[in-house]
Amino acid sequence: MKKRFVALLTAVMTVASLSACGNSGGDYAAAPASTSDAVCYEPMALDGNAAEFEYAYEMNNLIAENGEVNEEFNTEEYLSIKENGFVLVSDNPLSTFSADVDTGSYCNLRRIINDGWSLDNVASSVRTEEIINYFDYDVNDRSDVFSVQYEVGNCPWNEEHKLLVMTFQANADEEVTNEGNNFVFLIDSSGSMSSPDKLALAVESFKMLAESLGKNDRVSIVTYSGDSRLLLEGSNDYTEICRALDKISAGGGTNGSGGISAAYECANNNFIKGGNNRVIIASDGDMNLGITSTGGLTDLITEEKESGVFLTVLGFGSGNYSDANMESIADAGNGNYYYIDTIDEARRVLVDKLKQTTLTVAKDVKFQAEFNPAVVYSYRQIGYENRVMSASDFNDDTKDGGEVGAGQQVTIAYEIELAGTQEEGINLKYQDSEVVEGFENELCTVAVRYKEPDADESSKLTYVVEMGEGEDEVRSEDFNFVAGIIEASMVIRDSDYTGSATLDSAYILANSGTKGDEYRIEFCDLLVELGAHD
Repeated sequence: MKKRFVALLTAVMTVASLSACGNSGGDYAAAPASTSDAVCYEPMALDGNAAEFEYAYEMNNLIAENGEVNEEFNTEEYLSIKENGFVLVSDNPLSTFSADVDTGSYCNLRRIINDGWSLDNVASSVRTEEIINYFDYDVNDRSDVFSVQYEVGNCPWNEEHKLLVMTFQANADEEVTNEGNNFVFLIDSSGSMSSPDKLALAVESFKMLAESLGKNDRVSIVTYSGDSRLLLEGSNDYTEICRALDKISAGGGTNGSGGISAAYECANNNFIKGGNNRVIIASDGDMNLGITSTGGLTDLITEEKESGVFLTVLGFGSGNYSDANMESIADAGNGNYYYIDTIDEARRVLVDKLKQTTLTVAKDVKFQAEFNPAVVYSYRQIGYENRVMSASDFNDDTKDGGEVGAGQQVTIAYEIELAGTQEEGINLKYQDSEVVEGFENELCTVAVRYKEPDADESSKLTYVVEMGEGEDEVRSEDFNFVAGIIEASMVIRDSDYTGSATLDSAYILANSGTKGDEYRIEFCDLLVELGAHD
């Protein structure tokens, strides 16, 4: 696959913003830049206002004496992830977590690979559930608010274990009513957004979204750099929207908190009762004025979301990119998070999947799997590490869950150790002898709790998951593709549970489940780029 060195050049030219290492409030892992394909360029002129001067100064520090990129100035930030381990059913039969439909991790990983960056020390950028949830899977039963399709098969990387894959899908697009979209485009116009893969790409992305809107929809535009500015309010005129977008230029510091407050105020001023009220933020996540810590930003978003306005977070750019801020803001704000690395990805998120990504049909969605001790000895949830909840939170309507859009899917996977297959260990008088009569073939029961978009009280659905019919049964292409993603993710993250997984075996699994889908084929191509062989 051809590496996008032009994108790398524009990325490294914007690698150091005013807040080069200024964010705090989280446990971060920084990703070092690759210098193997570095190119030379002229330093920036040190003129303009104070914020721009600081930005130019940091930019020039990026250039080593020989004109090549100084890798230590890469300040990308990711929240650290502690991988889920195996849990004994006898100790904790309940696995509880909130929904996650974000896909930002996959597109960000795609950018890192395509730009030829090293994957050293970027384990925390790989969130397995977001890679899995980027792709679409078959769900044939559409009988409820949430429909489910599941499959149990032999675990490819550990032949002694089973792999459970479940896909939940919210009700179909055509069943959703909406009185109109009230969108506020909140655009980071600070100096760090000056490269083509940031502000320019964001502007073109929003133009595509605006072109697809209907007569009952309205758009407002708020920008923020050193301060926030309302460029347009409540317009339905596509030409007027484009004209306002074209006026935006990059410069100055980044007062993200001020922009967030202004955008929510604008959304509330134009609130459509029974409609889709949403702030859509486009940024590299690098904030250096106002509230700058991840904790402070999430507190602000948590307060603002009480107005009933939802949030979509769109990440852009590289070098100084703060995935930590973008993910945390989305999680706190009744929102979802996507990373836009190309105009094609912008079209996929904002046009092709517009209702899925912007029209919430279920909020505060939580899952709770109760495992059957007669069948399951231990389990390990794959991914969703930053979505884990206590068992008591599941029935507590004051505890937030995730948001799911119209027709959107949530795919969940567990590696399972069956009862009776483990080596001899501690003998437990009651747990080891317990047989749940009548449920001997059930792995678990999964409950889904959710609220309607305007509701304060939740509803609950339950689904029973049973064992497969045969050890040698041929598994579906979806099952194989998900297994391939999991293997690749474990290898990249240097997981403690990799077993026999390699990039080669991950490629073989994923490639056997492409179904001719261009996005799945692209994922397999990325594995080849990383060194996988058929």
